[in-house]
Amino acid sequence: MRLNEISYNDAVPIDGYGPGFFRIGGQKHDGPVVVLPSGVKTWGGFDDVDTVLGVVGDIDVLFVGTGAEIAHPPKTFRETLEDAGIGVEAMASPAACRTYNVLLSEGRRVAVALLPV
Repeated sequence: MRLNEISYNDAVPIDGYGPGFFRIGGQKHDGPVVVLPSGVKTWGGFDDVDTVLGVVGDIDVLFVGTGAEIAHPPKTFRETLEDAGIGVEAMASPAACRTYNVLLSEGRRVAVALLPV
C-alpha cells in the first residue's frame, strides 16, 4: 500500500464535527460556519449570502452542508450564487465536509458553508 501525505497549502481542512460544532484547522467553531480561501467565518445560514459573495472569482464551487440530512437550499440563495458564477452543491454536512477536504487536497477552488448536525 502506498501512502501519500496530503498537503492543503495555506487552506484549512475540516478535522471533524459533532452536535453543534465543527473542528477546522485544529480549532473548534460553534454553530454554522463558512470555510473560504480567506479563512473560517461565522455564517448566518441561507439568509447570509453576502458572506459567500465576497469570494466571487476565488472559488468555483460552494458545497452547502444542510445539517444531518440533505435538503434543498432556498431558490434565491442558489440563484444568487449561480448568477455570480459560483456553482452550488447541496448535501448533508458530513458529506460536504468530506467532499470539501478531498477537493481541497487536489488544489481545487472550493469553499463550504455548513449547518451543524
